[in-house]
Amino acid sequence: MTTTALLSCAGRPVGRYTYLPDAGGRPYLHPVTTLARTPVTEERPADHLHHLGTSVAVPDVSGHNFWGGRTFVRDQGPTALDNHGVQRHLGWKLCDPDGFVQELSWEADGGELLREHRTVAAAALSETAWALDFSFALTNPGPADLSIGSPATNGRPGAGYGGFFWRAPKEAAAPAVFSASADGEEAVHGRAADWVAMCGDGWSLVFAGATEETRRDPWFVRTTEYPGVGSSLAAAERLPVPAGATVVRRIVTVVADGRLDRAGAAALVRRAVTA
Repeated sequence: MTTTALLSCAGRPVGRYTYLPDAGGRPYLHPVTTLARTPVTEERPADHLHHLGTSVAVPDVSGHNFWGGRTFVRDQGPTALDNHGVQRHLGWKLCDPDGFVQELSWEADGGELLREHRTVAAAALSETAWALDFSFALTNPGPADLSIGSPATNGRPGAGYGGFFWRAPKEAAAPAVFSASADGEEAVHGRAADWVAMCGDGWSLVFAGATEETRRDPWFVRTTEYPGVGSSLAAAERLPVPAGATVVRRIVTVVADGRLDRAGAAALVRRAVTA
């Protein structure tokens, strides 16, 4: 049975999407590559086996874990719990070589918590760069109010991860990370910015919130422990999702060969978001 779909840009393969998850619990893109075929994602690395390339991963949906691994429990720390959910593929609204529209069900304890409408598209920017446009809409279809949390909202300072997340390859040297006005993990992590760039050995990624609401979410950034960037839905306080409500986010990621500087990153982001 087919469990993956290929993503292409300008006639070149740039990603593989696994949409029928196994024990990992969620669909994800891996490998994602530059136009010159340099991999820029990592799948199930030894340091975090639940990191799956590019995905939407949330550690706490009203107590259910859609991130993987252990759950952070207040006054107890990371704890192995039987609380894991699955993002189940329901079907395609569209599935073309350069993008797709997918319906998903976020399920736990035998029931549906959230219904997701996901849109992913690839667009060429230049001979050495392309853009991944990734949007998701999470709707609470049930009668009860829900909320999205993170280890930070459960008592672990600085760990506000959950939402769109990109696990980059771990290399001998930590990648550089910067925004339009700051440099380094400490200066960029936990802050809102129009865009954040991560540059490794022969590759660059530039992440941009493509809506006002997305741009208000702080960035979760790691470089020294492992290379990863995420847009945080619940960085400091829980995000309510009342019955019938929908949470929408859109992130555009520039995937480029070479090592971009600040001016180059800003120029490609402007082109990607307007495209």
